[in-house]
Amino acid sequence: MADQGGYKRFGWVIKDMQFLIGDSKWRLVAHPTGIYSGYFSLFLEVAPGLLPLRWRRYVDYRFTLVNHLSETYSIHKRGWHWFDKDAVIWGFRDMIPVISLIALNSGFLLNGELLIIAEVDVLEVTDTLSTPLYVAEISDNNEQRTPDDSSSSEDLQNKDDVTIEVNGFQVLSSQVDQVKAIFEKHPDLTWDFSLKNQQIKNAYMNALLELIKTLCKSSKELTVEDLKKADNTLSDLTKAGLNLNWLRKKLDQALEKQIEYDTRIRELEKHVKKRKLALAEVEADLEKEKAAASASLMSFD
Repeated sequence: MADQGGYKRFGWVIKDMQFLIGDSKWRLVAHPTGIYSGYFSLFLEVAPGLLPLRWRRYVDYRFTLVNHLSETYSIHKRGWHWFDKDAVIWGFRDMIPVISLIALNSGFLLNGELLIIAEVDVLEVTDTLSTPLYVAEISDNNEQRTPDDSSSSEDLQNKDDVTIEVNGFQVLSSQVDQVKAIFEKHPDLTWDFSLKNQQIKNAYMNALLELIKTLCKSSKELTVEDLKKADNTLSDLTKAGLNLNWLRKKLDQALEKQIEYDTRIRELEKHVKKRKLALAEVEADLEKEKAAASASLMSFD
């Protein structure tokens, strides 16, 4: 098992560097030029080195882009993942739009440098293949929802909020009623779920609650990309042993409706664009007629 001593915290001014946590070396990978749709991207990666055969590391990590004007404007994102030889890097493509990062007086750049706080906790170490698959990305989004996600900003878990056990999961007091309602409606939710590590179990439950939260949004608040991310999360939770057939049906229906909604919106936008162009042409003809009439009157005088 890994050292359970909690998060290891460090600051990072973007340079080439590695750090050691547990028995593995890690490094941060940044794409500051907006290669992913104009966003500054940040990832945690297992650095190349000697690792045991069939190694796996379950990691809870948090990234903070420090805003020097006010902590309120700092960007926070969090993820839980299994790292292995086939998935050595996880993180966020959409930490913050590059244009917002480099904007004058944005507060993120100080003397041309960006300060990143990374908190990394290796929750579990295994050299076998018996551990459930990774939990999909969960984020405290900055400008979008994420989750979306991009996404509206969400604070990290309130440290003053107490946790309560519900059916073997430690959840926040504010989540108790929702979790109880889920188990009341779906008592077979965890019949095939046998994970023992409490922290990882809690991470799965948090992922499920975030997924439900996403599906409760209106079509105007969602995109097809949001639902595709939700689909990936649902697949991971199902592989872990959670019985989520009821949620699968809702997600498939939501995705179908969202595609129809987006298609209608695009068609209406095309019609609006055509009518605006036609109106512009009519207005141009009107101005020409007015000019011609004015010239005729002047000639008559």
